[in-house]
Amino acid sequence: KQWYQRRVAITAGGDHHQLPPVIKNMAFQKYSNMEQSLFTRFIRLGVTAVELDRQGRSRESLANLYNWRYKKLGNLPHVLKRPEYLTANTGFSFDYQLVNVEDFNGVGESEPNPYFYQNLAEAEYVVAVFMYMRLLGYKSEEITILTTYNGQKHLIRDVVKQRCGDNPVFGFPKTITTVDRYQGSQNNYVLLSLVRTRTVGHLRDVRRLIVAMSRARLGLYVFARVGIFANCYELTPAFKQLLKHPTDMHICPDESYPTNRATGVLPTAAKIIKDMPEMSKFVYDFYYQVIERLMKSRQEEERVVLAAETAAHRFKTPTEAKTIDTPIEEDPEKKKKNLEETLSQPFLAIDDAGTGDDREAGNSSDEEDVVHPIRIIPSQNLDVREEFQPFPHVKYETQEESGEEFVGPTMNLAQESVDADMSGETEEVNPPQDSN
Repeated sequence: KQWYQRRVAITAGGDHHQLPPVIKNMAFQKYSNMEQSLFTRFIRLGVTAVELDRQGRSRESLANLYNWRYKKLGNLPHVLKRPEYLTANTGFSFDYQLVNVEDFNGVGESEPNPYFYQNLAEAEYVVAVFMYMRLLGYKSEEITILTTYNGQKHLIRDVVKQRCGDNPVFGFPKTITTVDRYQGSQNNYVLLSLVRTRTVGHLRDVRRLIVAMSRARLGLYVFARVGIFANCYELTPAFKQLLKHPTDMHICPDESYPTNRATGVLPTAAKIIKDMPEMSKFVYDFYYQVIERLMKSRQEEERVVLAAETAAHRFKTPTEAKTIDTPIEEDPEKKKKNLEETLSQPFLAIDDAGTGDDREAGNSSDEEDVVHPIRIIPSQNLDVREEFQPFPHVKYETQEESGEEFVGPTMNLAQESVDADMSGETEEVNPPQDSN
């Protein structure tokens, strides 16, 4: 009966330092100020607010890229104690890095349709780094590729599909989307493409920058035209921190995943990548090195298994035989059965043209097929380079064909057009709540 005397307490949670709602109607957006969220209105009106002062997502070095925006933002204890936060990123010299990407063939950003921005050099660079991480052993679900424009998102998806779609060695990253769409989500490693090479664009909104810098837990690698963004006053605090590291990609391909190197400790030997064509060529060569190493390892395992099974067919158990080197006479029927089982193994090779040396000399035998139970005869004409080309648009010539060293790849990748959208994703979706 006295409901009017009761007090009702409402608790609202949010972050007014991140992106506001997306308003499609320009009249509502500009003249009604509906782009301002309810949470921001409460803060501006002076409603009592408690601001969190600890974060538990990013390692300490990555948190420095965005904690300047908050009054006092420290780190939860687990960020300073858990092994994943104390271990360096395998194959990289730094936990985060701003990589400068110059024009490729005289082209930086492009605009096939109004406000539909693309940058082929950054797209290729980002995908090459993703392939490099997969070759080292990173899981694809731990990697996210972000960009600030829809056009670049579609271009990166096309490049990934063409380079990695049919190859199980690479696969697809967990997510390829825009910064606006990814608000509220996180992943261990984020590759970020900023696209623009003439002007800063809508990244000048500091709230969008904070979202972009705070999505990664363990590693953040930003690909951009450094001269454009570093001179933007609104972005100075974040890019001042990013520029503490070199703007050329520093990688360590000799490290195995996961590494034992502690975070903050530089590797003894690092390879410096100057530009996107060099990274593309390196990944191309590194891919075949990894495949050849895996093939040799697999052949060695098959030899060991075949030798063990052959020994099991020829000898009885050690308790029944005096020594393993003493063959025991087997029943003819049992011997025939063992031979049939051996022949059924997928790794058994039948040399029907004499020995390998005879085949190379062109001397084939007219005798019946000779079974070599222990010997594996690999294909003499095996060339893994013919099976898969990770960079179809890159034309490579061997030194025997060209007579000179590699001078760089050439590209010709069609850029597909999709409906333009200046502000990133504008689909009306409810983004997942930030775990923080």
